[in-house]
This record gives sequence, C-alpha cells and structure tokens, in this order.
Amino acid sequence: MASQNLYKLGDTKKQAMTKVMVFGTFDFVHPGHINFFQQARQHGDKLVVVIARDSTAEKIKGKKPTFSEQDRLQMVQALRIVDKAVMGYPGDVYRIVREENPEVICLGYDQKTFADKLPDKLKELGMKARIFRLEPYMPEQYKSTIIRKAIAREPSQ
Repeated sequence: MASQNLYKLGDTKKQAMTKVMVFGTFDFVHPGHINFFQQARQHGDKLVVVIARDSTAEKIKGKKPTFSEQDRLQMVQALRIVDKAVMGYPGDVYRIVREENPEVICLGYDQKTFADKLPDKLKELGMKARIFRLEPYMPEQYKSTIIRKAIAREPSQ
C-alpha cells in the first residue's frame, strides 16, 4: 500500500521529530562509529552527538585523546548522518541532556561510564527518554583502542 500524505498542501502542522542522543570521545572516527550513528538514527529523526571534553575523556580512559576536542567536534560535524554535534560539559555530564532533552538516548555496546546511573538520573530530572543499548559492529577490528595500537605498529614512511 502506498504511503499517504497526512497533511494537505499549505497545512502548517508539523510532525514531531524524535531526537536521538549519543555520547562518545570519537577520537578516531572509524566504520564502527559510523555504524553506531546509523543504528542510533534508526531510533529517531534527528541525531545529536555529544563529544566528550578532553578532560572528561582523560578521566574516563586514563589518557588524553589523540585529537583535541575541537578537532573531534569538527570531524563529527562533517558527517552527513549527524544533524548536530555538541561538546559535553565538564563536571556535569547531564547538563547537555537537560538542554537537548532527547526522546531517545542510545548507548554503545561497551559504554559503561554514566550508563549505569542514567535511568535513575533521567527519572530524577523528570525526563522520559527511552534508552537503547546498541549492537557492536566488528569490535575485534573497529574499536579505537585496536586502531590506535595498529597505527602505533605501522612503520613511518
């Protein structure tokens, strides 16, 4: 059956867009990240990507990212699948969630930081975002730590 246009021409009513939010460092944007964004996008219409601050990434991972937070932000902003890329806030990981107020939050398969407290924190904030844990995409090949090690092994030219 063919889809039907629910609105007449000139109708000013707009369909509500479902905002999906994801979080990460995204130091090396690789096919695993692209797949992550694609999976998240399946849960809504607008994809908002939160880039971890350098200080937050260092605190979580024990080392500074290779690329600066501004470089990482620009790389993610350049991706067509991403509607909006924003920096997180140091010290208050929930501030950007409150500001953007997504209907859906998608977490990576290995994302542990702040994920365990997220349902309770959303309830405390009066937010009703649905939370989804996304599937890995070839984690034995496309994981930033594996890529970083492979690059370190490559001889300089």
